[in-house]
Amino acid sequence: MSSDSGQKPQYVEVDKNDIPGRLDRLPWSGFHLTVIVALGVAWILDGLEFTLVGSLAALLERRATLHLSAPDIGVAASAYLVGAVLGSLLFGYLADRYGRKRLFTTTLLLYMGATAATGLSWSLMSFAVFRFLTGAGIGGEYSAINSAIQELIPARRRGRIDLLVNGSFWIGSAAASTLSLVILHSGVIAPALGWRLAFGLGAILGLMALRLRRFIPESPRWLMSRGRVREAHTIVASIERRAGVAPPADDGSAAKARQAYPVRFLTAPRVILGRYRKRAILAATLMVTQLFFYDAFFFTYALVLVRFYHARATDVGAYLLPFALSNFLGAALLGRFFDTIGRRPMITGTYALSGILMVIAAWLFRGSLLGGAGQTGAWAAAFFFASAGASAAYLTVSESFPLEIRASAIALFFAFGTAVGGVVAPSLLGVLIASGSRDRVFWGYVLGAVLMLLGALAEWRYGLATEGRSLESIAGSLSDEGSPPGRGPRPPGDRRP
Repeated sequence: MSSDSGQKPQYVEVDKNDIPGRLDRLPWSGFHLTVIVALGVAWILDGLEFTLVGSLAALLERRATLHLSAPDIGVAASAYLVGAVLGSLLFGYLADRYGRKRLFTTTLLLYMGATAATGLSWSLMSFAVFRFLTGAGIGGEYSAINSAIQELIPARRRGRIDLLVNGSFWIGSAAASTLSLVILHSGVIAPALGWRLAFGLGAILGLMALRLRRFIPESPRWLMSRGRVREAHTIVASIERRAGVAPPADDGSAAKARQAYPVRFLTAPRVILGRYRKRAILAATLMVTQLFFYDAFFFTYALVLVRFYHARATDVGAYLLPFALSNFLGAALLGRFFDTIGRRPMITGTYALSGILMVIAAWLFRGSLLGGAGQTGAWAAAFFFASAGASAAYLTVSESFPLEIRASAIALFFAFGTAVGGVVAPSLLGVLIASGSRDRVFWGYVLGAVLMLLGALAEWRYGLATEGRSLESIAGSLSDEGSPPGRGPRPPGDRRP
């Protein structure tokens, strides 16, 4: 990946004790690419797991496999979702307290073991338990990985990289769809064995990522917050050498050691609600609206295709491929503009455009004006923009709160958004689809679109200009402030320029 100007940027000499400054001024290097591949695979795995059960639902209902019913499939999906929420909360807190590296290794190991065990399931109960544990591993990845990427990627590229990594969810989704088509139609793999191998694929990908993660160090920013100054200096100097930059000369000065801020399980909600209320409102709104928008559509996509377009359940994967491609391209192609044009206009624009295009797509659906392929294209156009906006919701959360509670904040807003938007949306749309009325389903889609427009308004009102800024300038370290949770001065970043 080339530099922003097309030429290798010059490294500006900074104080050796300015760890954040040294990290943000680094030229792009192989180290950063390793970070993206090793840590970003979490979203590919999530997309794979999220899509796999739905794509193989028709197969799992057969007697030769697990002989699950449609409600059983729903139970398994719910188990995965609950696991993701609880895993995110638990491992997010642990990542803030014990470090990013330790946790992104632990969560990946949990995921690998659980998804491999899913392929060995023998009943609904075992299948649901293993799906719960798989979700817990993936949920933990969300918190620990988002934090690590934010803290290791230079500020000038943080937006586009975050969107690209989050958007890679759809690579995993497309892989799951393709895999389901191979298993269901190719005749190469016996279906009774194929579904088990499909879940084993996630474990193999996880093993590859685990090997790469050995080369990813602990976040120097996190080490500084815990008073481990010498370790932070050593790691940053190593990264600088890998990037072809000579570390600053040691002038004999030493960084002032600071006492680690006490991180407890309730520290994050107290700080967020006490000092960062406006940011909390924005983060909650962006997360709830995009999760409702996505889960309302995605969890019921197959039902709409089968009921209203008479598609075969075994062919749903073919419809999902262009949809997944559109989502990935939206995040990948629009990401750079979140660093150049800016967060506030781009988040506002992508949320608004996705809402408007969804209303148009819903109107086409209501009037039966398109076939299954054409209607999928109309939906995909809306989600091209929604994908970038949804990824930016995670970017907003991970940038807006202090380092000491960053992983916990990501977990809290992910859990809140999932509980409010992610749980309500599929149930509501499921009821509307079961009625067999296009009119009722139309209004369900319109509700999701209106919520995205609400997210656009919230971003326009409360959004921050965080592009190109160091994380420390957006939300100062709690260790530096030293005041009790829930008190302290108004964050300077809340005063929009």
